[in-house]
Amino acid sequence: MTIDILPDTRESPEGNPDYRDSGLVFDTAFVIGSATASYQIEGAVTADGRGTSIWDTFSAKPGAIVNGDTGEVADDHYNRLEDDLDLMADLGLEAYRFSIAWPRIQPLGSGAANEAGLDFYSRLVDGLLDRGIRPIATLYHWDLPQALEDAGGWTNRETAYRFAEYARLVASELGDRVQVWTTLNEPWCSAFLGYGSGAHAPGRASGADALAAMHHLNLAHGLAVQVLREVVPNAEVSVTLNFHVLRGDDESSPQAIRRIDALANRSFTGPMLAGGYPADLIADTAEVTDWSFVRAGDAAIIHQPLDFLGVNYYSTARVRMWNGTSPRENADGHKDVGGSPWPGSLDVEFLTQDGPFTAMGWNIAPDGLEELLVSLSSQFPELPLMITENGAAFDDEVVGGDGGGLNGGVDGARVHDAERLDYLRRHFTAAHRAMSRGVDLRGYLVWSLLDNFEWGYGYSKRFGIVHVDYATQQRTVKDSGRWLSKLIRSHTIPE
Repeated sequence: MTIDILPDTRESPEGNPDYRDSGLVFDTAFVIGSATASYQIEGAVTADGRGTSIWDTFSAKPGAIVNGDTGEVADDHYNRLEDDLDLMADLGLEAYRFSIAWPRIQPLGSGAANEAGLDFYSRLVDGLLDRGIRPIATLYHWDLPQALEDAGGWTNRETAYRFAEYARLVASELGDRVQVWTTLNEPWCSAFLGYGSGAHAPGRASGADALAAMHHLNLAHGLAVQVLREVVPNAEVSVTLNFHVLRGDDESSPQAIRRIDALANRSFTGPMLAGGYPADLIADTAEVTDWSFVRAGDAAIIHQPLDFLGVNYYSTARVRMWNGTSPRENADGHKDVGGSPWPGSLDVEFLTQDGPFTAMGWNIAPDGLEELLVSLSSQFPELPLMITENGAAFDDEVVGGDGGGLNGGVDGARVHDAERLDYLRRHFTAAHRAMSRGVDLRGYLVWSLLDNFEWGYGYSKRFGIVHVDYATQQRTVKDSGRWLSKLIRSHTIPE
């Protein structure tokens, strides 16, 4: 099985070649909303019995995060819940994807539930339902309890079983109201950036650890799906993967694409959706690990039926085999702190692409989203898709008065983020074109609702459709947020 990110025989519908279409209509059943993650927005890291996460520990390491930022306060969402819920309602969100902080539920990663933590998410879910917003709960968005990391983290098989126990506690509390569940968000980042490159928490730089973590995350996913099916039998269950859309440069590129595709994409779609790890992935990494962490029966546990696949997409990558003599380019879009997220493929180089770029240095390529959706639909035709993250970071500036509510007057504060608005317009167009080519795409969740703690980049990068002044916690809806609100209300891409 391969993820060949190439157009298939279904022709793309006519439209502007730059993807700047308008007037395209989405069916009313198509869900449009936004997404966040617990550590990036909640703050209150010691409130109400919350335990320490690996991101609390990692953020405290000198030099780990730009400007020494931490998630200690973030957007103070934990204390501003009702106001933020009202903001979502003002925007007209049809769905809101949030993640649950494992250390709020089990401070040490095991044992009885912390009732105060469950209560926070119960109030969040009730608040969403009261406002007519569909809750989409993600069980894991990277904030592993530090106590579990101390016992080996995701390199320890037991962490997968602790995750299943945690899933049972959360589903038993919220399952009567949450009907859409995601097990893991971007497990590639958890494994390969957290344990391979060292750019993410817990900050390890070991190829063997990265591959072991990858497998135990896959195992945790399968175990959690089984729990969710048991506890919430009528719910929709999914996983969210961040797909690397790969492009070539020369005659060596097909080999480079195959190798990076195996690590970035098929290391998860293989076991989760096709029942096993690709043989070429195992061969490519044979000098890194002996794969003894895979046990008999694991494949059946991991390969669980899903109701849809969550797709996160931001940009493309261009690769070729390194000649071993010229300086090796490493423009893979991920923060470089010395380690590598590509075990067994250090002879592949990532080439700088043509712009324009977002503030993250990621190229803007809406055609890549269309091609990805069509490719996944072709390979897994029975599995519906949902865009669970797509968005862009740009440098934003607040102008005008002190207001900023969605319906504020002419003197209210504004953020004229034309680049982000254009980015979203083009990517919504790409999604619409993919659907016109037969892709069963169920929804689109913009990343992110709020400016927030952007992991290793701290507060230096802003993805939100709502601006956050971190000193005052003032929220200001950006022009992109207003545009999205119009799109939601009409289900038509605005002029």
